[in-house]
Amino acid sequence: MNTLDAMNYLKEKKWVDLSHGIHESIPRFNAFDASQEKTLFTIKEDGFFAKKYTFPTQYSTHIDAPIHFAKEKRYLHDITLKELVLPLYVIHKEDEVKVNHDYCVTVQDILDFETEFGLIPEGSFVAFASGWSSRWETIDAYYNYDEEGVAHTPGWSLPALEYLSEVRNVTAIGHETLDTDSGADFKRNNGLLGEYYWLKQNKYQVEVMRNLNLVPAVGSVIMTSFPNMLNAPGFPVRSIALLPD
Repeated sequence: MNTLDAMNYLKEKKWVDLSHGIHESIPRFNAFDASQEKTLFTIKEDGFFAKKYTFPTQYSTHIDAPIHFAKEKRYLHDITLKELVLPLYVIHKEDEVKVNHDYCVTVQDILDFETEFGLIPEGSFVAFASGWSSRWETIDAYYNYDEEGVAHTPGWSLPALEYLSEVRNVTAIGHETLDTDSGADFKRNNGLLGEYYWLKQNKYQVEVMRNLNLVPAVGSVIMTSFPNMLNAPGFPVRSIALLPD
């Protein structure tokens, strides 16, 4: 099969957008300002239309380059093109998260997944489907703070991340929340131990994903794109899943 035939074959598949839109009213890390936009030129007045946008690098659905948390690790431009097209494995825990908002993906969850679907191969992208993106339009529900200001949001456990990196050597992970760690673990550990660990491995992650509920556990491909920014710690992305059927 030549390249054009491969493209046409892929276009016959179902494609799912895994990215949220970008505007000033979306949930965001509380240390960041909301995005801003300004119209610079209009067709009526200037003959062409252009805008200026201002937003943090970690905003909406975004990629975290390793340097975001780990000194002397890779910037965004250091991530190779072939790392941005990967086999996609999705661990579906939507039902468990409905019952326990502090749910963390465990090593046993991954072992159970592999028993059912086969071993996760090296060089894959593994996503945690929590269903949390269904809360996106209601900011308070997305943050899910309690009366003491603790966020009750799901995440990855540190042992699960260690397993994916050190045993399976996957390339990247993704999730629907703002952070790798659960809100409860962040409070308990006084920091994002899981996120720090993952990025320190010189691997990347995609945060604030959506529509993972539409993606099967195995058989899909994820493609992630962003501007070729130099020396950036991250950037909003367009991530797309190509489904097997």
